Amino acid sequence: MADADRWEVGTNGLWCAVTPKDRVLPPQGWKLHLSATPASAESVLTRSLPVLLRSRAAFKFMGRVEYVVQMNARNTPRGKSGKFITVYPADDQEAVRLADELHRATAGLAGPRILSDRPYRYDSIVHYRYGAFVEARRLSNDGLYSWVIFDPDGNPVEDRRAPVYQPPAWVQCPFPAPVGNPAEGGGSGTKKDDRGVLLAGRFLVREAIRHTNKGGVYRGVDTESGSEIVIKEARAHVEADKTGKDVRDLLRAEATALAKVSPLSVAPRPLKLFEQNQHLFLAEELVPGKPLCQWVPIRIREVGWRRRIPEALDIAARLVELMDLVHQAGVILRDFNPNNIMVRPDGRLELIDLEFAVLAEAREGEHRPAGTPGYAAPEQMNGAAPNIQADYYSLGATICFVVTGNSPSLLPDEPARRPIRERLAEWLEVRQDASDHDDLKTLILGLMDDEPERRWTTARARAALEAARERPERPALPHPSIETGSGAEPERGADARLGDEQWRDAVDGAVGYLLASMNSAGSMNSAGSMNGAGSINSAGSMNGPGGDRLWPGSCANAAADPCSVQLGAAGILGVLTRYFELTGDDRLPAVLATAGGWLAQRLRADDTRPPGLHFGDAGVAWSLYEAGRALDDGRLVEQGLELAGSVSVSSRDLDVTHGTAGIGLAFLHLWLRTGDEEFRTRVHEAADRLIAEARTEPGGLIWGTPAAHISRLAGGRYYGYAHGTAGVGTFLVAAAAATGRADCLALARQAGETLLTNASVTDGAAMWGSGPGDPTTAPYWCHGSTGIGMYLIRLYRATGDDRFEKLAHMAARAVMDHSWRGVLGQCHGLSGNGEFLLDMADLADGPRYEGLAHQLARIVHASRAYRDGRTVFPDQEGAVNPSWADGMSGVLAFLLRLKYRSPRLWMVDSVLERGHRS
Repeated sequence: MADADRWEVGTNGLWCAVTPKDRVLPPQGWKLHLSATPASAESVLTRSLPVLLRSRAAFKFMGRVEYVVQMNARNTPRGKSGKFITVYPADDQEAVRLADELHRATAGLAGPRILSDRPYRYDSIVHYRYGAFVEARRLSNDGLYSWVIFDPDGNPVEDRRAPVYQPPAWVQCPFPAPVGNPAEGGGSGTKKDDRGVLLAGRFLVREAIRHTNKGGVYRGVDTESGSEIVIKEARAHVEADKTGKDVRDLLRAEATALAKVSPLSVAPRPLKLFEQNQHLFLAEELVPGKPLCQWVPIRIREVGWRRRIPEALDIAARLVELMDLVHQAGVILRDFNPNNIMVRPDGRLELIDLEFAVLAEAREGEHRPAGTPGYAAPEQMNGAAPNIQADYYSLGATICFVVTGNSPSLLPDEPARRPIRERLAEWLEVRQDASDHDDLKTLILGLMDDEPERRWTTARARAALEAARERPERPALPHPSIETGSGAEPERGADARLGDEQWRDAVDGAVGYLLASMNSAGSMNSAGSMNGAGSINSAGSMNGPGGDRLWPGSCANAAADPCSVQLGAAGILGVLTRYFELTGDDRLPAVLATAGGWLAQRLRADDTRPPGLHFGDAGVAWSLYEAGRALDDGRLVEQGLELAGSVSVSSRDLDVTHGTAGIGLAFLHLWLRTGDEEFRTRVHEAADRLIAEARTEPGGLIWGTPAAHISRLAGGRYYGYAHGTAGVGTFLVAAAAATGRADCLALARQAGETLLTNASVTDGAAMWGSGPGDPTTAPYWCHGSTGIGMYLIRLYRATGDDRFEKLAHMAARAVMDHSWRGVLGQCHGLSGNGEFLLDMADLADGPRYEGLAHQLARIVHASRAYRDGRTVFPDQEGAVNPSWADGMSGVLAFLLRLKYRSPRLWMVDSVLERGHRS
């Protein structure tokens, strides 16, 4: 660069930014994006640089080819995918000129279509959209960040990065219309009418089944035969490798595999493979029924996990036969899993989604990693050539899912430490009732052996299943009677408890991970963000030490407030404070002080913040105060109290996580801690507001979120703890106990009556829908039996009404019936369920429920992995993250309570013990 001194060049995570020193960019405008593949990226950059440097335009580009691979992957968020170079023109005229020059410079080079943008010309890799140049963020009412631009009146408007071109209504597009671009509604062979979209002059698309970056899957009709069909789409250049192969090649391979097995009636018949508008489509017959991944949970709910699926042996035999037939036809599947197997209405099994399948005679050559984590053999995920033994592993994993209702997706040890077979044996053992059939357990372990040559063949699996059928059927295990008191571990006794050594292993690992992952060396930049590097996560945002977080965020919630209880630093601080109070670990004072100081500083980076307990300032204030109290740090205590004093109860949300009920719990906690009458007044204000906003509807007593509120909860009506009747009732019960207010207790009792009326009780287990008219949902903290049971047992303590206690026991039974569900977190996982069982132990019957909580703790512990010698636990995405809601600190909170029987975090249960204060 001849005039290098006139440019500022720097790196920020994935990007290398190049900015002329003498230019001041506007905050927003029309920006350009150029796409590329791993094979074309160097050429795209080489041809673009002269244009950009000559024009003195500001731009950035991805710094490594590996980042281009990530950006173009099949599951990259569709609104983010494809962007290799971003250009920030000075004005509209420059935007149009640069688009034309870059289009001419890069003509003929390959790159995927950028779905958030409009292409400059048909077949061009140059795209444009209107958006922010200097990224400004605002925290939403839900405690999530959104990028914003500003309308002509200066009002913030979300800068949506959706997979569709949607310029703001107030802007005028300066670019010429892209002539002949079929993506804009005019391509040959594509016709739209009220019935749908007609492809290839034959296939009428009526609805999308799903959309991913690689392309959509659609349901439609073959107009020639009238039969229902499925159409799969593969977008050009998505997941391209350095040779130019992309997802279109996988779709061609699927068509070949389907044609090969079609005579066997084990997969849908392919109808036509065709190209249209640079996309490749495969039309095939629709297979009726439900995917095995859905069928198994439904069947488990119908018959109860502890009774096992009666058809388990039969389903396992059919899976073996299905794989054997395909192998005999000369096809290696490479992605045999419950998502890709349909259970037809007559019970027959049929394969779908054969995109990774290869013909046995064509398996030589270079192959990329393929398959579904948890179901694909380790060597296959590492890029080994296709082999039948890897399919045997997938067969064992699929049978495991049928038996346990769980995917055997074990987070890998790094470095490798334990054989998969050893880990899987423990994983099956703790799911004691589901794996009690020793024949199936032995079969699973034989098929999923670490060593491919030792894996059972389909012939051996078939023989084992035939032998198992000849043995007398063993009686189903009894359900430990939660209601009658027959004991928590009637089958196993003391060995069903989590041992002290296991507990220490888990707790030391969790604490060690939280301390090691804290970004204590991070520094704020002028924009209020942390400096450093990172990687793209599933939300298309930056994670790790380079983000604006003290701890890394979860992949599922990357845009979350970095300060909140639910997903940010306040939740982790609260758990670590409790750990310090219980153990006195001398590593913690410095950590708590650093985290508290970071929170107090970081709060100033957002001009508006939500007020709530789990997603806002009330929860942060609670954590700051408790950390200061534990450290005897008056400054942190005052910062917590000052922040709490700024929070208003007049939130448009009324629930525990975002709104008035949770804010009221925070005020009640601080009143009990400090005796400050101002907090007592705030408790009464919160109670008054909730009483005034209560509505009796056909579904019972409900506190809804206004439809006009800007929130994903807008218009919602819920029964659960996080957003509904149970959560609001929990505050009212605590407020009544603390203040003696009869109106609070009366309304709390009415809320309990609503939950009694709307319970769905089957075989002694109580479950609820998310809201009026909804089907029953899984028994978790946020919605369902766990959170509702938490409320019912507290309502029983306040009222003495045995009906509420009985229903709480039934909720606990539902929790144990669904303990096969393997997610480990607090919000919707085993740690939150375990905490409810400890609530029952504290408030109802100690030994029985403590034993049941230990059973869940053993399942949690068996799901561990070791990273650099430290125990860690996966979140719902199969990653490791530190958050309270779905990550490591939530697991730690449960394990601490299991041992020390300490009070539950973010609750005010002490008032139920000592009665109200005047």
